[in-house]
Amino acid sequence: MIPVSVFLRALCDEMRFTAEGNSGEPGIGTPNAVQSMSHEARPSRLRLRESLGLLAVLALLVAIFGVFGRNFFSAATFQQVANQVPALTVLAVGLTFVILTGGIDLSVGSVMAFSGSILGLAMVDTGLPLVAALPLAMITGSFCGWVNGFVSVRFRVASFIVTLGMMQIARGLAFLATDSETRYIGKPVEALGSPVGGLGLSPAILLALLLVVAGQIVLRRTVFGRRVLVVGANEEAAIYSGIRTRPVRIAVFVLAGALAGLAAAFDCAKLGSVDPNAGSGIELSAIAAVVVGGTSLMGGRGSVFGSFLGVLIIATLGAGLANIGASEPLKLLITGLVIVLAAIADVCRGRR
Repeated sequence: MIPVSVFLRALCDEMRFTAEGNSGEPGIGTPNAVQSMSHEARPSRLRLRESLGLLAVLALLVAIFGVFGRNFFSAATFQQVANQVPALTVLAVGLTFVILTGGIDLSVGSVMAFSGSILGLAMVDTGLPLVAALPLAMITGSFCGWVNGFVSVRFRVASFIVTLGMMQIARGLAFLATDSETRYIGKPVEALGSPVGGLGLSPAILLALLLVVAGQIVLRRTVFGRRVLVVGANEEAAIYSGIRTRPVRIAVFVLAGALAGLAAAFDCAKLGSVDPNAGSGIELSAIAAVVVGGTSLMGGRGSVFGSFLGVLIIATLGAGLANIGASEPLKLLITGLVIVLAAIADVCRGRR
């Protein structure tokens, strides 16, 4: 219960912080300039309305599927949805930081598969325990993220192109590392995804919740987080304020890569095995969750909590459509429409 209570307390703190505004943020270049850009990029009342709006959309989806679905409104369904989203949640946290700087990372799904392959090799071939193999997977993801950030920043190549290339490279490395075969790990990693205790929640989702809390705190309460927001809102003004923007941009890609390595462990825990095809298309779901959660694709505006709510909305939508017997083409159609509407809403918010 401790992780859940921590999450709820942090959510309340964020709502209170949002309502009060984000004034007096020392430690980044010129305080007045940074404070002005912060208020201009994300008015506090708008952030509060967006958070309440996301909660309302989530509640509306639950109500609709509860009425038209079969036993959708039940603890078992909620537990099932919660235990299916740890990997997506972790990826969304990392992508939130990348998108807040105005970048994009299309490689996180493939990097997750490659990191998972390293995790499997370490545990199966060398016999390392999960606590020792997991850092190797996260280091692998971090290196891929560093390559993305370095190439994008150093050679001024659009992050869309760089990460598109890394998506193919990492997927190829995943197949090479596993000889294009699924490798069974078993109980050592399955325990991470198995429900425990009276809550019926897995350690993976509890860790993901803690990561959401930590990510929100880093974004709103640390110098690094405020620099991420300022760089995304106005990079030129950030440079004039004395912020070294290149390290910030590289750091967010490294963070996204490291979290892709952590997501690999959560993904492997579901089936107890490593699959080189793992994470195919999950990067699009993660980006969709971040956008639905209110993070602007132009950068400078968004929150980790919003992205988590976006994950829940996407996951609830998918589970609800499956529950009412919607066909796969119809699910893709409806999910795509939701993403387009979220993008349109983002543009409308930017014009205010």
